Amino acid sequence: MDIEQETHPFFSRPILNSPYDHPSRHWELDAEGQPTHRIVELRRRAEFITPIPKPKKRGGEQAELAFDEGHVEYADVLGIPFDFTAKPVIAPPQPPRQTVQVKAVRPERDHLEIRFPRVAGYRTDLPADALTATFDSDATLELTPDLIGATQTQNAGIIGEPVDLTLRHTGQIRPSQVVYELTSHLLLTRWRDGDGHPQLHLFGQLKRICRQWLDHHLVCKGGTFPAQLKYKMLADMACERINAGITRAQVGKRPIRAVLDAFNPVGSTLHVNFTTSREERYQTDARRCHVNWVILESDWEAEFCRVAEAHPRVIAYVKNHGLGLEVPYRYGSETRHYRPDFIVLIDDGRGPQNPLHLIVEIKGYRREDAKDKKNTMDVYWVPGVNNLSSFGRWAFAEFCDVYEMQDDFAKKVGAAFDQMLAKAGSLDVANQQGIR
Repeated sequence: MDIEQETHPFFSRPILNSPYDHPSRHWELDAEGQPTHRIVELRRRAEFITPIPKPKKRGGEQAELAFDEGHVEYADVLGIPFDFTAKPVIAPPQPPRQTVQVKAVRPERDHLEIRFPRVAGYRTDLPADALTATFDSDATLELTPDLIGATQTQNAGIIGEPVDLTLRHTGQIRPSQVVYELTSHLLLTRWRDGDGHPQLHLFGQLKRICRQWLDHHLVCKGGTFPAQLKYKMLADMACERINAGITRAQVGKRPIRAVLDAFNPVGSTLHVNFTTSREERYQTDARRCHVNWVILESDWEAEFCRVAEAHPRVIAYVKNHGLGLEVPYRYGSETRHYRPDFIVLIDDGRGPQNPLHLIVEIKGYRREDAKDKKNTMDVYWVPGVNNLSSFGRWAFAEFCDVYEMQDDFAKKVGAAFDQMLAKAGSLDVANQQGIR
């Protein structure tokens, strides 16, 4: 027992009575409310006294407050200084932020107008007998703690040894059970006939495709296991990737139709008109863009605008800000809307009257939702709009490799842009051959 506990037993053991019994003794207090360190074998009388320890002596004595003098300049309350003579600080008025009106320049730039379809959904005509699937790298689903949550937690009580909780027990579930339950979820949620009944005769083929996807396109990292696909959100994500692979195999064989918004089927740069105070903006070239300003989300977009305006094959471009181009897609159990970054009209050798409409997404770090967006554009939106034959030819490309480059940025952006255009042109040729 240390010296302080021997000389001041009250502060080392202030509670004497059990919380389950009636109080039978108490510490004695003097007339000033200070403990005398003597135990009285009786219950304390209800005088509502709170013992307060005496303050320790410091270098300087605190000045006493005279509240009857009518004027107090300074007080130290609980160690916090208060100045009673302080005057309120009046913030000076801030100058108004500069605003600009982002709009289509009419009629001087009307020849650079870009029209696009407002897609509300997709209609696919998949085969009812023989099913195949084509998966690419974007069909891979990576199960990580960032996606499903913590895979290891420590449970510790007030007493006792802490316990580490992990997902190792899910690794004991047989792969055949995971395949069976994933196939059942796919069949019940996405493969029903016109009357709403599940197409049970396709269970065997869907099971084969699910096993193919699980074997080659499911990656488990950070203590995750395939059995996590029993969670409904993850099962929906997997089913969306599998269904996209089945639909991808039918591109060029069976038509995929884009369903337009019944009330507003066509969008145009003519209707861009809003005011903003954002300082990150780029003034466009009057020969390349219908809209006077591009509102930037990053410096990469400004560099892309510069390269697009200088490229000889670019007819016109526009940033999708206040434009209204939205792509419906599914992420897990949710229906979301994706807004691409740019629309670029490209002369790919068929003349300015028949340009290629290239939707460009500038992307750095790609999460799982970016894969679903790209799958939707490649499998549903682009083929569906091209099959309408009333909005011209469309393609999609991601502009992301430039983020890994540091030196000689402008030249490498231009080279990557040329490569992107060449790839988009080859994809458009393949789509046209599939349509024919």
